[in-house]
Amino acid sequence: MQLPPEWLEERLERWPVARLATLGPEGPHQVPVVFARAAGALWSPVDGKPKSGAELARVRNVLRDARVSLLLDEYTEEWQRLWWVRVDALARVVRPADPARDPEVAAALAALRAKYPHYERVPLLPEPPTLLRIAPRRVVSWCAGPGALRRS
Repeated sequence: MQLPPEWLEERLERWPVARLATLGPEGPHQVPVVFARAAGALWSPVDGKPKSGAELARVRNVLRDARVSLLLDEYTEEWQRLWWVRVDALARVVRPADPARDPEVAAALAALRAKYPHYERVPLLPEPPTLLRIAPRRVVSWCAGPGALRRS
């Protein structure tokens, strides 16, 4: 059973975490990411949480191949409440010289700050500022039935 459009839209707007799949030289690469909708796309920052120091594999992979997939899902022991949403998309790496002067990036940053209060304490864009702009091409969803549509 597919998710109703209004329910799907709400999850894309409010769900806190997704798994981003990119294509690396050795095959698929998945990581959990935060994201927000703005300016007709989904945005995921390379934020100030601790990182390895090198450019992240997800960034290298998108530079090599723009095809990505974003998966939102909920697992619970109540299987009648299971659901998932998969967004097949094209991504690009955005490295704005001045994020505040780019209206699309400024909208994305505002959406990320509104969705994630942690960005009051964790830098949203350390140097160099880097975001992934994820442009949906196809959205596919599934749920186990009406029980999955109860508010989580």
